[in-house]
Amino acid sequence: MQNNLIDIGANLTHSSFDSDRKTIIEESFKQGIKNIIITGSNYLDSYEAHLLATQYPTKLYSTAGIHPHYAKEFNHESIKLLKNLLTHANVKAVGECGLDYYRNYSSKKSQKIAFEEQIKLAIESKKPIFLHQRDAHNDFLNILTPFANKLNGGVAHCFTGDKDILKEYLDLGLHIGITGWICDDRRNTDLQEAICKIPLDRLLIETDSPYLLPRTIKPKPSSRRNVPSNLHRIVDAISKYTGHSNQVIAEATFINAKKLFYL
Repeated sequence: MQNNLIDIGANLTHSSFDSDRKTIIEESFKQGIKNIIITGSNYLDSYEAHLLATQYPTKLYSTAGIHPHYAKEFNHESIKLLKNLLTHANVKAVGECGLDYYRNYSSKKSQKIAFEEQIKLAIESKKPIFLHQRDAHNDFLNILTPFANKLNGGVAHCFTGDKDILKEYLDLGLHIGITGWICDDRRNTDLQEAICKIPLDRLLIETDSPYLLPRTIKPKPSSRRNVPSNLHRIVDAISKYTGHSNQVIAEATFINAKKLFYL
């Protein structure tokens, strides 16, 4: 088992953790997870993520942003509220933000507006950006590219794309976040081919808990809920497809997360 891993994306404010959140967090520390960054998906969620992080100083951190699912709620007041959250030292990035044309819970127009405004907020706040993209690659690139050289770093969260998409993200200077998707042989074919092309100094790991439970867990858990302690499974899968040792992956992703998020 690797030590000192950093889970750069876990939705620990999710209701599925309401009954045992403290236990799940403390168990992850026992399993060698040094830090967890709690993902914010709307203002209230981002605020709750910040409050949760304050309970574990130097161990938990958070992000503040509006996920594309909630873009229809985005307005000028949202920017003011997010700006205030971003003044706190434990709030380490703007996001989760971006585009999601798979669900389209918000209109494409609303998503584009919210995305661009949060890119500007990341630049203004001098904090990295935590990015979401699903089935919206061209619009995502068209919006992000003009701002790329002004960003203070960023990560393509839950990357599942092929080597061509990977190259475009790397050319923008982004880090690449790998989740339990890499553990799913039913749908990770593109990612299998791409992952060998990710430079070690751009690689990050995340569980996206409670989502994307690694399918490599045996025996199969009774619950589909993912937890940060499963981050080791992602390291195992990355090692399988890249040939890098678990220790090399652990050390690289630890250093990368520390640098990108100023932990």
